[in-house]
Amino acid sequence: MWCVNVLLVFLTFFVLGQDPTEIVFGGVFDENLESGDHSDLTDQEAFKFAAYLASKENGLRFKAITETNFNHAEDVNIVQSICDYKDTAHVVNKWVYGPAEHRTIINFYPHSSYLTQAYFAILKMSEWKRFTLFYDDNESLLRMGDLLNLAKDDGIVVVLKQLDEVGDGIYRTSLKEAVRSGETNYVIDCNIVVLEEVLRHAQQVGLLTSHYNYFITNLDLQTINLEPFQYSEANITGIRIVDLSNELTYWKSQGIIRGDFNPHFDLSKMKTETALLIDSVIVLAKVISTKISFQNLTTDDDSCDSLKSSRHGYTISNHVKTSKHSEMTGLIEFDGNGFRSNFDLDVITLKDNGINKIGTWNSSKGLITVGHGAKHSIKASNSLRNRTFKVITTLTAPYTMLRETPTQLFGNNRFEGFAIDLIDELGKMEGFNYTFLIREDMKNGAKDPVTGQWSGMIGDVMDGTADLAITDLTITADREEAVDFTSPFMDLGIQILAQKPKNAPPSFFSFADPFALDTWMMLALAYVIVSLSFFIMGRLCQEEWTNPYPCIEQPEFLVNQFSLQNSAWFAVGALMQQGTEIAPIAVSTRMVTGMWWFFVLIMVSSYTANLAAFLATENPIHLFTDVYTLVDNMEKNNMRLGAKANGATESFFKGKNDSVFKKIAKYMKTHPEDMVKENKDGVKLAEDFNNYAFFMESTSISYETQRHCSLQGYGKLLDDKGYGIAMRKNSTYRKTLSMAILKLQTSGVLDDLKRKWWEEKRGGGQCSAVRDNDKTPPLAVQNVQGVFFVTIGGTILAVFLVIAELLISTYKISKKTKIPFKEASSIEMRSFFDFNSDVKPALGDKSKCGSKSSEGTGTSNNNLLAPAPQYGFIPTITKEKL
Repeated sequence: MWCVNVLLVFLTFFVLGQDPTEIVFGGVFDENLESGDHSDLTDQEAFKFAAYLASKENGLRFKAITETNFNHAEDVNIVQSICDYKDTAHVVNKWVYGPAEHRTIINFYPHSSYLTQAYFAILKMSEWKRFTLFYDDNESLLRMGDLLNLAKDDGIVVVLKQLDEVGDGIYRTSLKEAVRSGETNYVIDCNIVVLEEVLRHAQQVGLLTSHYNYFITNLDLQTINLEPFQYSEANITGIRIVDLSNELTYWKSQGIIRGDFNPHFDLSKMKTETALLIDSVIVLAKVISTKISFQNLTTDDDSCDSLKSSRHGYTISNHVKTSKHSEMTGLIEFDGNGFRSNFDLDVITLKDNGINKIGTWNSSKGLITVGHGAKHSIKASNSLRNRTFKVITTLTAPYTMLRETPTQLFGNNRFEGFAIDLIDELGKMEGFNYTFLIREDMKNGAKDPVTGQWSGMIGDVMDGTADLAITDLTITADREEAVDFTSPFMDLGIQILAQKPKNAPPSFFSFADPFALDTWMMLALAYVIVSLSFFIMGRLCQEEWTNPYPCIEQPEFLVNQFSLQNSAWFAVGALMQQGTEIAPIAVSTRMVTGMWWFFVLIMVSSYTANLAAFLATENPIHLFTDVYTLVDNMEKNNMRLGAKANGATESFFKGKNDSVFKKIAKYMKTHPEDMVKENKDGVKLAEDFNNYAFFMESTSISYETQRHCSLQGYGKLLDDKGYGIAMRKNSTYRKTLSMAILKLQTSGVLDDLKRKWWEEKRGGGQCSAVRDNDKTPPLAVQNVQGVFFVTIGGTILAVFLVIAELLISTYKISKKTKIPFKEASSIEMRSFFDFNSDVKPALGDKSKCGSKSSEGTGTSNNNLLAPAPQYGFIPTITKEKL
């Protein structure tokens, strides 16, 4: 069983097991719509009538069963949900705003966008520069939204007024305000139930005279009683999709007797939605009879209580959308979204003798008027509306890809990508349908130099297998001789794809990188000069000469703390920001000290600020930077080159006279193993080998580097070209498609599509995210190894120096004290290894603050090895005779 919705009608049909030749249509109607006088043909009667007609036309027995259960128009959304779940055609014959969000919907009511074009064409024909729009509710205002936008873009002034129903005056209050405004042009959009009352009140307030012009948007204008307004001389214009004379002829051709269904029914009162209800049932019956195997229908159990989906519902929907029928409401065709697209509207006007037809509006040809003696066309003869194209493409990311979904998909729904979205946007803009075909061998097209025949998609377009071809199809001179191309939808050029350069290992003295060599040299020179300055100035300044023994008021000698060694050490302590125990005394030395400290502050701060950045910086090793350095270093770096075999990129190098490009073309010819069948193979080679350079279009490189973070593009674009949509030579729709592409470019739609498929979908943007989220990497040992080795080296050097100093000092003591060097060394070493004592013998030390030598005191050499006194001098003991 399939579920089909018509108007606010839940229509189901299934095959009865008892009688395999009878198909039962079940309809559930909105009970609020079934009221009315006996002269109207109700929806239930129309439903039965349609089933009766279907039985006569198709040789099958269609039976109608009706029920009224719906209470609200919103219930139709529930029906849509069920139809989507059951994969069942959903038929509507009521005005619906907005694009289709469901693949199962089929709307027999003219689509809003086409009706708006008709409204606007009629207003332009009437040369209205301003008008007042009367609307009755929110749906009416929504229905007029597109017309208001068109009027605004064309500079037409529009005043909005709602038809308020106030007290006994009903609509008179709103209409009186219109009289006082002085407006003469009016557009009325309201329910047909109140339209007659609105016109009657307008006549009462004096708005229906020869000075006023009206355009009625309701398609049922002819169904109300217009006789009271025929002689008002007001210019009342409207539209209709149902031609009553055609309906009468149609009914008579079917041998239908009016009394068979409603003896009181007046044919002239048939509403548009009623006629559409009849047409929808008849069209569905034709599709079932001619397109669906009747035997298969009897084997399905697709009731609404079953969890199974319909086997034929989606098929029926597709057949209805792609077929053409001529019924009571004229030509019935649908666009790819299931909306009524190609249809005719009669432009009518009210005269003394009743309704007169003054023209016709067609969604393809535009408005053609007769009464005004001129033709007004809003569509060119090469319009694409309602045409169906076979579009061939290849499964090349991100242009065309198979949709990733756990459910089985059919038709165009199987594919997604930039090219799919682009064709969809063009289809919506120009109103054409399309079916995608896939080129399995992935070939865009190349000309055989021997036979002159074209392969790939170009060949498919030329021989009529496809109408359009779209993918990463480059516009070239050779291809333009064979086919036509639209304006480029994407600009690009050839670029090099290869691995990102490897980082060079940090230098041994990377800690010295914050300063250049000349800075280090100047720093060393400054250190030497300052050290000498301290030494010289310290000796010149009297204040720097101090008493070494504070216990003696009149010392025999003065000492100066700024010896050459101390001066150098004082400068080093300041440079290392550690300081020393040496403190300058004189003003001049303190001045030099302050300047040196200031200099050190600036230099150390600058060094510290740059040190972290320099230690964390990695220097890449570039094998090449552009195509010229690539070719120059091919042998040195053992580089390999590649491109897509028999593609536009390879042809580019073959046709160039530049010596560098000739070398590349020669390499490609002699190394076919480096040429690839598809771009993705070249990307894999570039990712696996750091010496492989792959030539590819810049847009494809941009796509790949968003997903392969180890790759990047190199150099400038080698050429300037574009991707276009290919079609047969001298196609009449080339200009239309090109203009549509330009509109998409200027509106930013193409940029949005590129951002969607390059940076958002299918893993796009992950490399950008990695770069954005990267933190400063921790310093590895190799970044600071120089500091470690300098420290270790300095420590080892200090050990050797202390040993040398020990040996030299011991040798001097040995000479002075006449002690053998070996014995003196033994005494020093015993003291060194005596870790329990911090005192050692003072070999050869002279007393201080006393006599110059021990010899003068009469002391014996036996005290030579005695421990040094704690206070730095040896007391003299004299013996007096008693």
